[in-house]
Amino acid sequence: MALSIHTNQSALTTQTSLNKFNSALATNQQRLGTGLRINSAADDAAGLQIATRLNAQSRGMGVAMRNVGDSVSMLQTAEGAFSEMTDIVQRMKDLATQAANDTNSASDREALAAEYNELAAEMTNIYSNTKYAGDNLFGENGKFNGTDAVTFQIGASSAESLELTIDFGTFDPATDYAGDETLADAATAQAALDALETTLNDIGAVRAQFGANINRLNHTNNNLANMKDNTDMAKGRIMDADFAVESANMSKNSMLMQSGISMLKQAGQMPSMVMSLLG
Repeated sequence: MALSIHTNQSALTTQTSLNKFNSALATNQQRLGTGLRINSAADDAAGLQIATRLNAQSRGMGVAMRNVGDSVSMLQTAEGAFSEMTDIVQRMKDLATQAANDTNSASDREALAAEYNELAAEMTNIYSNTKYAGDNLFGENGKFNGTDAVTFQIGASSAESLELTIDFGTFDPATDYAGDETLADAATAQAALDALETTLNDIGAVRAQFGANINRLNHTNNNLANMKDNTDMAKGRIMDADFAVESANMSKNSMLMQSGISMLKQAGQMPSMVMSLLG
C-alpha cells in the first residue's frame, strides 16, 4: 500500500466499518427499547407483511370471542325465561290436577283458579317482556320470532357465522288456560291438564334448541381461544425482539465501535508519519 497524504486508506476503511457498526448498534438499541424485532418495513419487509396478516386475524378472533360471549348471554337470557315458564306451567299443572279431584268444593276450586289465573298471566308477561339490551326476545317483533334468523358473527371472516331460527312448534303463551271456567269442575280441569302437558313438551323443545346452541357457542369460544393463542405466538416469533440475542449483539457492536475508534485515531496519524520522511 502506497504512502499518501491525500488518501488515507486505513482511515477510510475504518470509517466505513464504524458507520456499519454504529447502524447495527442503533438497531440493537431500538429493538431493546421497543421490544420489537421489526420496527419498520425496512427491518423485515416480508416478515412485517406476514405479521400484519396474523395480527388482523388475531384481532378479528378477539372480537369474535366477545361476540360469542354476547351471543351466549342472549341465549341464556332466553332460555332462562323459558325455564321460569317451565316452573310456572308445572305449578299450573299441580293446581289443575288438584282441581280435577271432586273432593274439592266450588269455593276450593275458585281459590285454585285464582292462583292459576295469575300464573297464566305471568307466563304471558314473561314471553311478551323478556328483553336483551333493550330488544324483545320473543313475539312477532322479537329477536326469536319463529320466522327470522338471528345471525351471530362467531369468527374473523364473513363465512364464520351462525344463523339461528327457533322453532316454537305449537307453543303459544297467549293460550287462554285461565278464566273463570277453567277449573270450574273436574272435566274442565282435566282438559287443562292435557293442554298444560302439551305446553310443557313445547317449552322443553324450545329450551333444548337454546341449550344446544349455547353448548355449540361454548365450544366455538374454546376453539377461537386456541386459534388466537397460536396466532399470537406465531406473530410474536416474527415481531418480538429476542433480548438475549440483541443484548449480545449490542455488546459485540459496542466493542467493535470502541475498537474502530481507537484504530481511527491511529490511522489519522499516518499523514504525520509520511511528513516525517521529508524531515
